[in-house]
Amino acid sequence: NIFGPSGCSVICHWCNLWFDLTLDIEFMSTIDDEILQSLPVGTTATMYFRDLGPQLGWTMVFLAECIGPLLTYLLFYFRVPYIYSHRYAFTSSPHPVVILACACHTFHYMKRLIETIFVHRFSHGTMPLRTIVRNCAYYWGFSAWLAYYINHPLYTPPSYGEIQINYALVMFVICELGNFSIHLTLNNIRGDGSRARRFPVPTKNPFTWLFFFVSCPNYTYEVGAWVSFSIMTQCLPVALYTLLGFIQMSIWAKGKHRAYIREFKDYPSLRMAIIPLIL
Repeated sequence: NIFGPSGCSVICHWCNLWFDLTLDIEFMSTIDDEILQSLPVGTTATMYFRDLGPQLGWTMVFLAECIGPLLTYLLFYFRVPYIYSHRYAFTSSPHPVVILACACHTFHYMKRLIETIFVHRFSHGTMPLRTIVRNCAYYWGFSAWLAYYINHPLYTPPSYGEIQINYALVMFVICELGNFSIHLTLNNIRGDGSRARRFPVPTKNPFTWLFFFVSCPNYTYEVGAWVSFSIMTQCLPVALYTLLGFIQMSIWAKGKHRAYIREFKDYPSLRMAIIPLIL
């Protein structure tokens, strides 16, 4: 029986397929936490099912997106054969910034893996398999591209040396801690057992005070971390990856910001989407 508690996607255990469920009330789509008995229908209702195709859970999606870049980068860092010239196989870079960049990159994706397993609560159940393949190609491909140049035998350190590297490192650590703090705050809102919808607000944690100015400070901190990584390595592919990530995260942040404004009449008017007072 594929019925029972219905959501916007249900699975038929007979054929192991995912479907989208829509009721014949002006083709109203159901949402994940609705029960059939509570929907505004009479004794009979017409339901339409749309095959969603192969799906994977969001936890598996995030794991696939993060494990790939983590391992790919390390292949270039350790200079496995057939990446660079054979005389550089399994050699190490003489520049300390290359070691630091590897540590920061590894820390970033290890943090994301830990958050995926222990922190994140996903509002959507699954993602189409074709989208996962596209996302993984993006993350894995960019990770390989920037790792190739940072770990290249001809790589040169940043123009301003240790001053540039150290300032960028401090900025990177601050942004990573801020990003983690925001994710914990969002998790606490969703996991307190309350059914009432609330928007996130600053807490006693100073990293969450960015909520005074933006709706999605997790994206703000994420962009900040990649900007600092770009400054630290002074590598053009990293800067391009940061720019593309900022564009995509700005789209997500503006969508979330508009949703907050629609849902909450008392939503703070001072907040912007991702950049305080600007965007």
